[in-house]
Amino acid sequence: MRTALLTSGSFCWTYQPQAVPSQSLVVQSSLEHGTCRTKAENGLVDEEAENFSGILKRRSVLSAGVSLFSSAVLGFPREGLAVVKQGLLAGRIPGLSEPDEQGWRTYRRPDEKSGGHGVGWSPIIPYLFSVPQDWEEVPVSIADLGGTEIDLRFGSSKEGRLSVIVAPVLRFADNLDGDATIEKIGRPETVINAFGPEVIGENVEGKVMSINVVQDSGRTYYQYELEPPHVLITATAAGNRLYLFNVTGSGLQWKRHYKDLKKIADSFRVV
Repeated sequence: MRTALLTSGSFCWTYQPQAVPSQSLVVQSSLEHGTCRTKAENGLVDEEAENFSGILKRRSVLSAGVSLFSSAVLGFPREGLAVVKQGLLAGRIPGLSEPDEQGWRTYRRPDEKSGGHGVGWSPIIPYLFSVPQDWEEVPVSIADLGGTEIDLRFGSSKEGRLSVIVAPVLRFADNLDGDATIEKIGRPETVINAFGPEVIGENVEGKVMSINVVQDSGRTYYQYELEPPHVLITATAAGNRLYLFNVTGSGLQWKRHYKDLKKIADSFRVV
């Protein structure tokens, strides 16, 4: 099914654009972690609060005992418990399929996942892409390039990393809300000049090696290859969002795994 989705009814063309300098924007933020404690005022301690605190402590000990029992008796590794705990965090709902016969898995953005970081809570039209079996989801930091609009990150220590930026089209035009297409946002060279700096953190002048325009299932995708840095970008729009799918790697990763990185980039589709 995935092969048919990526190849059926699609075409592409290639040309070399003239890049125009643009400005980049880096959004930084920080997260403070606090602790919860009971405070005595005027030398008096609420007896009921102390009892409640004791219950919480006993429950914590009991939970720790269950975890140790699971690890020692049921054979669950500690790493497995960490993954389960992490997977339950907001925005980290698993979306990967089982590996196919080639060892590749398909990620589909879960319908239950929130609307993203800083882009509102309206529904995001799901997207999908394919990755080799060893690629895993990694935590998103709003201090990264792309700022609060990074919806997802994946990575492989061996091959490279990817990210998905989902930005509201109202950032770019006030007449596209709810009916956005990548063509309405701009021509391929206009889009990469405007949004490429949000991906690579610098102007894209002289870095765009090629541009392809692909149509699949009635939707248009702009595909770019930039270097340096080595990065593949797939851009499209749907509903009231602009999607920027970015695949990158170090020089050595690019040299050794370019074929897989290109396959990942080409697999991105909004469904």
